[in-house]
Parts: sequence; structure tokens; C-alpha cells
Amino acid sequence: MIDLLHVTKTYEGDWKALKDVTAHIGKGEFVFLTGHSGAGKSTFLKMVYMDERPDALRGGEVLVHFTQDLVYDSKNTPEADVQALRRRMGIVFQDFKLLSDRNVFENVALALRIAGTSPRDIKKKVFDALSIVGIAHKHLSMPYTLSGGEQQRVAIARAMVHDPYLLIADEPTGNLDPENAADVFRIFKEINARGTTVVMATHNPEFYMNSPFRRLTLRQGELLNRDIL
Repeated sequence: MIDLLHVTKTYEGDWKALKDVTAHIGKGEFVFLTGHSGAGKSTFLKMVYMDERPDALRGGEVLVHFTQDLVYDSKNTPEADVQALRRRMGIVFQDFKLLSDRNVFENVALALRIAGTSPRDIKKKVFDALSIVGIAHKHLSMPYTLSGGEQQRVAIARAMVHDPYLLIADEPTGNLDPENAADVFRIFKEINARGTTVVMATHNPEFYMNSPFRRLTLRQGELLNRDIL
């Protein structure tokens, strides 16, 4: 599903966030992306949803395959098509990014409304997504009344409401206590069991040390491994 081919990304000051990274993530996989702060994890993920592109000169390329006929290439995908790419994936961040002036239902429903989904389908899809994360009973609550763990569940529901092929999570448990972090990880495993590809960046070894899932480890922009460690 995802291929990074000799990807290099250089920022201001000649700092290379990624250095000749080649990696493959298959359809239906759950893959951890690990490494210390500054190792390049967020840049790796930004390459996948094309918030960043490889260096123009010998920077490699990124391919995201949703179906045999639906492939996005970092070299050829114009900025105008990036939103179409992102509509086929869900993205979860560490800091939730919920709209403070809208309740839980409206936060999750927003992308569907923008896409022109019918009110009947919006209601069903939103409640299905909220049920998956165990927070449907809070659908009328405002974000500021929720705990951190509850807010992250809403963010996950928002990412899953349009049935994406791929779920990307960038340090999704970084602001949570151990109990809530474990709950969020359990939800990601359940989502993966339903067939969604999951790529989760984390620095928490409790998740990946005793897990059957594959791990990609970055250090100072270099990929150290491509298999289970």
C-alpha cells in the first residue's frame, strides 16, 4: 500500500530529516514507526499524506496504492489532488485538533458534511464511528467537558467516519495517561482487525516490545530496520 523509495528530505540549514529511506507497508498491516524525538517519524508520516514531498533533486519518491488503478505518486500528484488522497485515509494527531465550538457529533460529522453526504448517512456513519471507540453516549458533549482520553477517541472516530483505507497516527497517546493510552492502542488494534491499514508512530516501548506487529525504526533520519525486532 505504501512505498517510500530512497526518500531524502532536507530542511533549512541542510538538516536531513530523512536520509535515503526505503520502506514498504502492505495492505492490512499494522506497523509501528519508532525512534527518539527528532528521528524523522513525523516527516515519514507527512510524506505518506503528502504534507511534505521528498527533495526535488535525488530525493526519491513516495507511492500510496489504494487500489490497482488508484495510486498517488509524490512526483506526479498535484497539490490540487492531495485532498482527494487524504479523504481516503484517516489521520490522528497527539493534540486531538477538535473544534472547541462544536459538540462531539458535529466534530465527527464535519468532513461528511463538506463532502455532501446526506443527513441520514451522516447520522449512521457518525454513530457507527463513535460506537467503535466507545463514546457514542457523549455525542452531544462539548470537547472541553471531555477527558484527554475521551477527546482522543473523538479524534479517532473523526478519522474513521469515512471508512478510510489507511489510518495514520502520529504519537496518538503522547498526551494520555497509561490507562487511556492502552485503551487507544486497543482501539487501533480493533480497527486494524476490521481490515484498515494502521501506521502508528510511538516512542512507547510498552506497545511494541511484546507485539506481533512489525516495527520500522528511525534514528537521525535513517531507517535501521524493516522487520520485527
